[in-house]
Amino acid sequence: MPRDQVALVFSQQAGACARLGSPLYGALLERVARDIKEEGPCAAVLEGYEDTGHADALPLRMMGAVHALVLTGRAPELAEHYPSAGGVFDPEHPDAGWPAFRAAVAAEPDWVRDWLERPPQTNEVGRASLLLAGLLYAVPTAALPVRLFELGSSAGLNLRAEQFHYRTPSFSWGNPDSPVRLDPVWRGDPPGWLTEGARRHQTLRIVERRGCDITPLDPLSPDGALALRAYVWPDQADRTRRLEGALRIAAKVPATVGAAGAAQFLSGVELEPGTLTVVWHSVMRQYVPDAEWAAVKRELDRLAAASGPEAGFAHIAFEPRTVGELHRFALSVRLGREPEECLAFAAPHGLPAWSPGQD
Repeated sequence: MPRDQVALVFSQQAGACARLGSPLYGALLERVARDIKEEGPCAAVLEGYEDTGHADALPLRMMGAVHALVLTGRAPELAEHYPSAGGVFDPEHPDAGWPAFRAAVAAEPDWVRDWLERPPQTNEVGRASLLLAGLLYAVPTAALPVRLFELGSSAGLNLRAEQFHYRTPSFSWGNPDSPVRLDPVWRGDPPGWLTEGARRHQTLRIVERRGCDITPLDPLSPDGALALRAYVWPDQADRTRRLEGALRIAAKVPATVGAAGAAQFLSGVELEPGTLTVVWHSVMRQYVPDAEWAAVKRELDRLAAASGPEAGFAHIAFEPRTVGELHRFALSVRLGREPEECLAFAAPHGLPAWSPGQD
């Protein structure tokens, strides 16, 4: 892409961050876009990445790199403007942190370029609210032990989803003492299928937790935990608290995430009698090439065809899709050989959700 096009991508991401509740990133990304056009240090550090595709989320890679500088103490002046590091963002002066941001990029180009090679991996814990809702819908009346398999797991935090607490003013599910509290999970009263599923299954028994990722993170390692923290937007305290709680749970509840593509991973999954095998994923489809996803669909069809009363199967997805003329993040569930159902829509980070027709 020409330089002006790269700047436009950053400007578009600025608007998205502002709409999704990060005025700090909204302001900084607009200044980065301007700096790219003016051939400043941001343009220099991005040299060679002009042909990066939109799905590679280049702006979020760069912002994660700089956030990591802040979290590791390598950009103390910028930390004064990052709430995640104890700083303060003043919405009356949204550009106040820009000089320190620009200086940090200029001082640490090798660090930033190294992080540009990494895919952004937020492992957004808020999306577990949709995945868990889909699971409560999928588990049959006579509860079966659940074998849970996740595509694009990142660090596997959402493989522990039943360890979180979910609530609205009229609904709650899970351990109220959980360090991860998702609230509100629904806009208004949740639908009957969710409250009924929660009533039937006040606990869930997860007997296997496995996931895959092209570049998995270890949430128990310092480097893995830093990456997870760095990709959370620094002025979104609720997301930061959810992540910290999920890291504490990960230290106590084991899960395995291997380095593999989604189709390869699924090719090794077989149904087991007396269990419900669940494959789920959230906001990862856009990072998978079409040919690879066609293979994923074949594997999902294979598992669905093999399912029956003795060996259940469910495919649960929270992914962006076009609904009519609208772009929505949708929860869909496919039970065994039945057709897929769209159960809910939600904000991109998962909270809150709402039923189709509530727009």
